[in-house]
Amino acid sequence: MEYEQLKLKSQLCFRLYTAARLTVGAYHPYLDPLGITYPQYLVLLVLWEQDKQPVCDIAKRLMLDTNTVTPLLQRMEKSGLLLRTKGKTDTRQRIVSLTEKGLTMREQAKHIPECLSASILEKMDPVEELAALVPALDKLIEGLSER
Repeated sequence: MEYEQLKLKSQLCFRLYTAARLTVGAYHPYLDPLGITYPQYLVLLVLWEQDKQPVCDIAKRLMLDTNTVTPLLQRMEKSGLLLRTKGKTDTRQRIVSLTEKGLTMREQAKHIPECLSASILEKMDPVEELAALVPALDKLIEGLSER
């Protein structure tokens, strides 16, 4: 007896997993020259928007546990991209701020979103297909994060 719902081609999760993996891989040519990984790029994006944030706020923005973010931040601190200091009111809290190197990298990375979008858009016809994915994915993420 065959179960259509158990075939790989029937799995939405497989498509999402594959798209995510391939998207992260597409960043490598842009991030490797900067010496950063995709998760580190995401942390930098958060800090470029607003510097000097508590670890818990960064984790929340990235929808990750602080236990996942902390080792990532430690590696970034060792590479000179950011500093972690004790909070002024709560010394258990760690405040993350960009170093000069981390701030400078923003200028080096400013072309990445448009380069990546251009390479994806070459393969999509029409372009509106990609734009339509964003709200649909946002709804999916919202629905899954409420669990």
